[in-house]
Amino acid sequence: MTKKIELPPDAFLKVCPSRAVLARIGQKWTVLAMVAMKDGPMRFGDIKRRLEGVSQKMLTQTLRAMERDGLVVRNVYDELPLRVEYALSSLAGTLLPLVIDLKAWAENALATIEASNRAFDREHAE
Repeated sequence: MTKKIELPPDAFLKVCPSRAVLARIGQKWTVLAMVAMKDGPMRFGDIKRRLEGVSQKMLTQTLRAMERDGLVVRNVYDELPLRVEYALSSLAGTLLPLVIDLKAWAENALATIEASNRAFDREHAE
């Protein structure tokens, strides 16, 4: 019988499951959905309208993955018509300040990054 060695999480290691967590929370729709829901529960259609350009299929997959990871709580209300709301979990609340800052950083750094892209492309044009 082989004894399994438990290592502390280290995303630099290829075998560490935390890499999968980083991949999921680093997806643009996950980040944007979290920021969209920062003020409270939202219905699917409201999230979709807020995230311009996301397909229904991609948003469904994103919310389902976030629910599976414990980042989103899905509440179904027994009403006619049926009402479903998505809310950030307490776990997501610990991540929310980081993704809000990441979104803001991307917006603030955009002009500098675009200038860098243009300079790089000019320098490396064939």
